[in-house]
Amino acid sequence: MRKLTTLLSCVVVMLALAPRFSLQAQPAKELGYDLPKRKALVAERIDAELKGLDSLYKYLHSNPELSYEEEQTAARLARELKMLGFEVSEKIGGHGIVGVLKNGDGPTVMIRTDMDALPVTEKTGLPYASKIRTRDKDGNDVGVMHACGHDMHMTCWVGTARVLVALKKHWQGTLVFIGQPAEEVGAGARRMLEDGLFKRFPRPDYCLGLHCDSRLPHGQVGYTEGLSLVNVDSVDILVKGKGGHGSAPHTTIDPIVIAARIVLDLQTLVSRENNPLDPAVVTVGSIHGGTKHNIIPSEVKMQLTVRSTRDDVRARLLEGIQRITKAAALGAKAPDPVVYFHTDNFTPALYNNVDLAKKTSNVFRATLGDDKVIQQEPLMGGEDFSRYIRAGVPGFFFFLGTLSSDHVAAMKTGKAPPISLHSDFYHPIPEPSMRTGVTAMSMAALNLLKGR
Repeated sequence: MRKLTTLLSCVVVMLALAPRFSLQAQPAKELGYDLPKRKALVAERIDAELKGLDSLYKYLHSNPELSYEEEQTAARLARELKMLGFEVSEKIGGHGIVGVLKNGDGPTVMIRTDMDALPVTEKTGLPYASKIRTRDKDGNDVGVMHACGHDMHMTCWVGTARVLVALKKHWQGTLVFIGQPAEEVGAGARRMLEDGLFKRFPRPDYCLGLHCDSRLPHGQVGYTEGLSLVNVDSVDILVKGKGGHGSAPHTTIDPIVIAARIVLDLQTLVSRENNPLDPAVVTVGSIHGGTKHNIIPSEVKMQLTVRSTRDDVRARLLEGIQRITKAAALGAKAPDPVVYFHTDNFTPALYNNVDLAKKTSNVFRATLGDDKVIQQEPLMGGEDFSRYIRAGVPGFFFFLGTLSSDHVAAMKTGKAPPISLHSDFYHPIPEPSMRTGVTAMSMAALNLLKGR
């Protein structure tokens, strides 16, 4: 009888804990749906769309447009969404587009792509390489290239829209697909928000975005929980002096010497005024002054990029730039310098919602495999996708591997030079990159929408 009582007690305890054991034994159910089935459905749809997506990618790669000039690119993406049944609005915050597709009651999920290219002359030698040339905002003749992978972002975005529309009977909710202009200059997200993105259109419960990665091989995705990318500020400094003959420096106020002092003193903002545990960067990326060997110029122009992970650190850095610049001019009895902060192009730090990052990365692992999902360290780069999160929407931004595994391995061993984003040689390997990108984004969205 005692043995029977003990056995019955064990059965009661196991029954009470059965739901917990069930969740652990069936991780797909923990995600809220039959994951293997949806994974198969998504793969089937991608197979059907891949040829068309490849053509779209090569068209976008061959026809890039600079920031604020994305008119034809936006028109093409708007046409893609309209054909899928989205209600599309154009000219939002510039050339931005917003597509809304309602499919019953459920969460609202926003998926964003950027659209602009860079003033870079392509040197990849690809048969579909960009040959576009145009005038930049300063009137300079420049080549134009999708050197940051925005062509791949747009292709994955369209592919995800096609997959989700084809699988409408398997989910409920609202999709908000946005094509954002001017990401490269840090202004597009702000402009779309100021133009009523979250007021004129359904406010999302979640927002998702991806970015090409030139460090990961295709087939892999990378992500962070929490901090992913940092505050980015652009600063111009005009150092003023008194020009004259190089043989008589005592009759001048040399702005080149003042600028040199500023460059050196700026480094103390990070090395001596900032807590070493709070990452920060102050880089003078451009300095121009003078026209001839024996002429002391009257001014020097400097351009800086300033990066920080915390808003209070950012404030101290910007104050310090102003203080150091004025002090150098004062010490040389020079006119007051002009320090200009490009607040319109400021990009705030990007923090992934931790719960959403965990939830979505679990889907990636179940879909792509544990070895294909890499938890990364934060980068000192910037992305204005952060503004949607700062506007109060939980967001997740992840990275898409785009290079061949052989090339990545060769880069790690020093046998091949690194190819970074913004390089005139950078290009994703199209088919496997878009397959992984569409798979990951489609599964991420399905995991957030209400299942059927």
